Amino acid sequence: MRHVLTEARASLRLQVELGELLPPRERKQLLSRFKRISRDVESPHDESHVLTFVVQCLRRREVPGVLVEAGCFKGSSTAKFSIVASMLGKQLVVFDSFQGLPPNDEAHTESILGHSIEGWFDQGNFRGTLDEVRAAIETYGEIEACELVPGWFEDTMPSFDRPIAAGYLDVDLASSTRTCLKHLYPLVSPGGALVSQDGDFPLVLEVFEDRSFWENEVGCPMPEIDGLGQRKMLVIERR
Repeated sequence: MRHVLTEARASLRLQVELGELLPPRERKQLLSRFKRISRDVESPHDESHVLTFVVQCLRRREVPGVLVEAGCFKGSSTAKFSIVASMLGKQLVVFDSFQGLPPNDEAHTESILGHSIEGWFDQGNFRGTLDEVRAAIETYGEIEACELVPGWFEDTMPSFDRPIAAGYLDVDLASSTRTCLKHLYPLVSPGGALVSQDGDFPLVLEVFEDRSFWENEVGCPMPEIDGLGQRKMLVIERR
């Protein structure tokens, strides 16, 4: 119950921040569209998760680069982010296997928030097909603002070289987090940011906290990570 209340409070706080970044009418229209998407498209995310990224995007209107989403499930978050991308005149690049989670032997057992996550991240879980995701965006979002990149991250991300204004990681696995950070963080423009939805998973936290990984594989000192070890939602700003 404490986790649910925390996310509810976070959502209210983020709606206030949204009101500081958008005119009242625009904010109301955006939240109304989001509500419809949440109602009609299956999604495991909480409103506060999406709003965390939306606020980061709006704060970075002038930062050069595209928006990126890694891991999109059925396309609920993607449809929402596509609306924001269109508002900002940016492209949303979406990386997903469209086959669910990859094969892995990661022994996830319990979130730092206290709930069991055993069995959540087995191969094939959280699968949304390319057709399902595209249909969700076409119906509820702004498909012209989107570029969908199907395939495993380790196959698709190494050749990606566009500047990133803001990126959203909802990838669940430690191995996928490593791949995303290694290939995406160096592309984040100064003043841009990556947001991770996976800050409550201990194995993922080990990746974020691994200074050797940051220095030897990402190629930079470990950055300051807002919320590390304290919240589900992590924000890493590129200085």
